[in-house]
Amino acid sequence: MFNKKNHGRGLSSFSSQKKPLFYGWYIVLVGLVVLTLNALAVFRGIGVLVVVLQKNFAWSRTQISIGNVLSRAEGAALGPIEGFLIDKIGAKRMLLIGMTIMGLGFFAFSRIQNVWQFYIVFLIITLGAGLGGWLAIASLLNNWFVKNRTMAMAIAMSGIHLAGIFIPLYAYAIDWEFRFTLVAMGVIIILIGIPSYLLTRNTPEEIGLLPDGEQSNDDQNVEISSQNSPKEFDYTLKQALRSSSFWVITAAHVSSNMALAAMGVHLTPRITDMMIALGREESVALYWASFVESGYAIVALPAIFISGWLGDRMSKKNLLMIFMFLQGISTLILSYANSLFMAFVFAFIYGIAFGGRVPLMSAIRGEYFGRKAFASITGWSMLPNGILMAISPVLTAWWYDSVGSYFLPFFVLSILTLIGVIIMFFANPPDRSIPQETG
Repeated sequence: MFNKKNHGRGLSSFSSQKKPLFYGWYIVLVGLVVLTLNALAVFRGIGVLVVVLQKNFAWSRTQISIGNVLSRAEGAALGPIEGFLIDKIGAKRMLLIGMTIMGLGFFAFSRIQNVWQFYIVFLIITLGAGLGGWLAIASLLNNWFVKNRTMAMAIAMSGIHLAGIFIPLYAYAIDWEFRFTLVAMGVIIILIGIPSYLLTRNTPEEIGLLPDGEQSNDDQNVEISSQNSPKEFDYTLKQALRSSSFWVITAAHVSSNMALAAMGVHLTPRITDMMIALGREESVALYWASFVESGYAIVALPAIFISGWLGDRMSKKNLLMIFMFLQGISTLILSYANSLFMAFVFAFIYGIAFGGRVPLMSAIRGEYFGRKAFASITGWSMLPNGILMAISPVLTAWWYDSVGSYFLPFFVLSILTLIGVIIMFFANPPDRSIPQETG
């Protein structure tokens, strides 16, 4: 006979059992660590390197920026190849390969004597950063999460901003002992790369799970998961390239990334120059510039988590338009900045904008185009992105070396970013009625 009392007790006992932490969150932790190192070594650290390389080797800012141009051109050319390799052999292997190459590149960097050697080793470092960096991590998280995709990407990509907090320490160390700091960076990257590889799994299906933590070891759980998970349409690369949504998102992304690329190279020099004009010594001016970098990183950290939470609940397109608008306004402020107060106003607004847009740009591609060809689709979008991001810093440097002012480049970049807001308005979801391709 059915015993209600025992049945209730059984339900109580079952519900009291703690559900194990979804393994995808360990992948998020790996992404956080990898992107922090990646950003400090390349994206966030290049501004400090511009000042220190100028000081140690007396190279012009245009000469140093050419290294960034070459690396961006390399990234543009390799974007589709990186995406293909990630989809074919898995992001896990690419992570180990990329971090090993990047670490060895820093060892070589510590031995440079001339600008041509700098170009070669910087290409090696950025090759490693490309193979085992942002695209690999974004692809992993796109595989592991659907309902919580934007938040997962926000947590991992907060490493880009977390790296900014370490900029003052990095600036002090590299200014104090240039070559030793580069060797230490190489060692750290390789030592972090090995456990990151061992912890990583390419998809939740490899360990009997589904995205967001639904177990798939019986038909009942698969059915429940299918009912609770958002409907996804997995586009092939060919289908995505035929979609207007792909090109609209890419154009909007490029318009804002041109400013980010210039900022990555020239923000520290821009603030350093301003502080010297205000009467500070060069070393003191560099440290103040590094604090402005840290300032926007500190603001960006909560912004990226708020963006991640909102992005899983609201229109990613509308949120992107808001954050891109703020980025354009902050860049406009930087073009006019002539005091430390204005520099920190820029840092506050830019931190909100940069923090907010980073996870959304990746998550919207996952939402629109699905999981299976995400890396290849994103890799192809990196081709025009990388070309224009390569041009932006060197044109900024050329104008500065010619005129001695950053005003016009940053003013133009702010306008381009605001145009990107208008472009993003037309980024509607692609047609879901396209038949699935099997080959």
